[in-house]
Amino acid sequence: MGEAVADSEQEKRIVHYSSNQKILLVGEGNFSFSSCLAKEFGSATNMVATSLDSRESVLAKYSNAAPRNLAELEGMGCVILHEVDVHTMRQHPYLKDLMFDRIVFNFPHAGFVFMENQKKQIKLHQKLVRQFLKSACEMLKESGEIHVTHKTPYPFSKWEIVKLAGDFGLYLVEEASFSRGDYPGYLNKRGSGKKCNRTFPVGLCSTYKFAKLPLLKFSEATLM
Repeated sequence: MGEAVADSEQEKRIVHYSSNQKILLVGEGNFSFSSCLAKEFGSATNMVATSLDSRESVLAKYSNAAPRNLAELEGMGCVILHEVDVHTMRQHPYLKDLMFDRIVFNFPHAGFVFMENQKKQIKLHQKLVRQFLKSACEMLKESGEIHVTHKTPYPFSKWEIVKLAGDFGLYLVEEASFSRGDYPGYLNKRGSGKKCNRTFPVGLCSTYKFAKLPLLKFSEATLM
């Protein structure tokens, strides 16, 4: 009993996240979001932070912040993995046997191929989110949550993230308003193209929290 109380007293939280949770961060740019969590927790031993870019590319694209963020994260015990694609991340040698309490993807984006309001671009975004959700489901503890932070106005609303999640046996636990100010030091980046290191206005956006439907309910839902 005393040990349980001690663990509870040591827990540190920031918004939706706790130092007691095993957290996977996907699609990090300059690693400022994971750095923010680590600083709040005072440790990053509960975190795995990943990027699609190679380490060399991260350091080149975000030279003003990434070297410091990566050094701080590694110093606090964070596992950092580069060249992790959401489509195949479950097969990554380090990740293949791990399960997480929280899997986080902030502002997923398939790259600037077409205009944001074009159907072709929306389809690319939806494909990316589907790939992420499929992989994340396989890595999520039964009591865990998948978090996707996403803009809510048109044309971003056309991505239909909640509907996509339902295709993988996930239900919406909560749609929570997102404010970048809740995460000190976090700077969202465009991530691709010549302006990759520029921030973008987040405007109205939400963190969508998804959890697994019980297997029986999911089976019934797919039969309806």
